[in-house]
Amino acid sequence: MTLLEAISARHSVRKYLDKEIPADIIAALQDKITECNKIGNLNIQLVQNETTAFTGMLSYGSFSGVKNYLVMVGKKAKDLDERVGYYGEQIVLYAQTLGLNTCWVGLSYRKVPEAYNVGKDEKLVCMIALGYGETQGVPHKIKSVEDVSNASDITPSWFKKGVEAALLAPTAVNQQKFSFEYVGMNNNRHQVRAKKGLSMIGYTQMDLGIAKYHFELGAGKENFDWV
Repeated sequence: MTLLEAISARHSVRKYLDKEIPADIIAALQDKITECNKIGNLNIQLVQNETTAFTGMLSYGSFSGVKNYLVMVGKKAKDLDERVGYYGEQIVLYAQTLGLNTCWVGLSYRKVPEAYNVGKDEKLVCMIALGYGETQGVPHKIKSVEDVSNASDITPSWFKKGVEAALLAPTAVNQQKFSFEYVGMNNNRHQVRAKKGLSMIGYTQMDLGIAKYHFELGAGKENFDWV
């Protein structure tokens, strides 16, 4: 499965089988986490065989069987949430290519400080449940390309493909509060602007990071520059 195929195949999964993740897949995930931590200046950690974070009242009864999860941690900064989304989604889609299922989780978990490390200057932004799902999840209704962009007959075809990929990105309660604007050319390079919208729920900065990564995969990162 390619990353573009993973975009279409991946859906949020909250119920997991009691099935061990093989050592070679864990090793591949750890390599990807190390890469994202280095490039993104993050401290993402994979927690294995820990069963309390997604049980009890805080899980709202929507999760079951979760014993592996990613803890999304980084040094406190204005752009932390966006980086968590951007690099976290890289791990999520890579996990999908390895046959695993995932779910971004903003609130419905309990903290288990002994299972991971969060420094004094760091913040735990969210978690990502990980494992073999009871199902592959289901797709949700999405907005149209016109709702979230200025794509038209005169914008490049790759721009629309990027927006279509972004519309398949997971966002908090499927809010899709983001937009993409084709700006034009500068120094012989196409320019694209991405913006987060307003939301009472929050998480729009993290959602934007996730959507930007999807856009890059759909559009081809080599075709444009962010502004």
